[in-house]
Amino acid sequence: DIEALHPSFVFLDRMRPECAVGGYERDSGEVAYYQRINALLAPSMTVIDLGAGHGTQLIRPPDFMFRLLKLQGKVRKVIGLDVDPAVAEHPYLDERHVIDPAAAYPLPDASADMIVADWVLEHVADPDHLAREVGRVLKPGGWFCARTPNRFGYVALAVNLVPNALHKAILKRVSPERHGEDVFPTAYRLNTLGALRRRFDPLLWEHHSFTMNSTPRYHANNRLLFGLISLYQALMPAAFRTDLLVFLRKRG
Repeated sequence: DIEALHPSFVFLDRMRPECAVGGYERDSGEVAYYQRINALLAPSMTVIDLGAGHGTQLIRPPDFMFRLLKLQGKVRKVIGLDVDPAVAEHPYLDERHVIDPAAAYPLPDASADMIVADWVLEHVADPDHLAREVGRVLKPGGWFCARTPNRFGYVALAVNLVPNALHKAILKRVSPERHGEDVFPTAYRLNTLGALRRRFDPLLWEHHSFTMNSTPRYHANNRLLFGLISLYQALMPAAFRTDLLVFLRKRG
């Protein structure tokens, strides 16, 4: 099991011993996000995976996390959209498109029941364009579900202090399991509850988004740093929580 042997996963197993029970941490943001997505799914749905990438998170044994993250087979169709041609390598999509971030999505109006975007919004340079396209492609009653760093959480605050040109080099040290080709420029223009309400008009959208603290990351597998991040998260108010979980429903 390559995942179990990776130093980052071995470290996490030591810091979060409950990982032995089901393979995930008690404060897993991934589980919190995908549990809610799965609760919304229906077999008749068409789902868009916006920023689908090459599906690295699904290259794993067919365990609980694999079954939770894999959307294909739970719905009628899963369509992957990404600016990166690597989307062609994603093994669990029914349809794939490489997109221009400034152009319309290659899909008809009101053609999707759900759009999911996992770790994508922080890279969006034109949030108004994204909001228009999401609203155009979703059916009335459809859901836009995203997971992204909260603009005021320690991850986003630290990233914004570092020029984009240095992100790969620093991530190689503090998060060695990340691959360099998966590091993209960040913008953080759609990463607060307020920014979401400005771009997604509450008259047109139901807002059910919230912030949460997930398992500490970017700790370089250092026990002291992991502990300090945990303490920081426990002491900071809700506005400074690490992650923003976005759940918006298009009004009918």
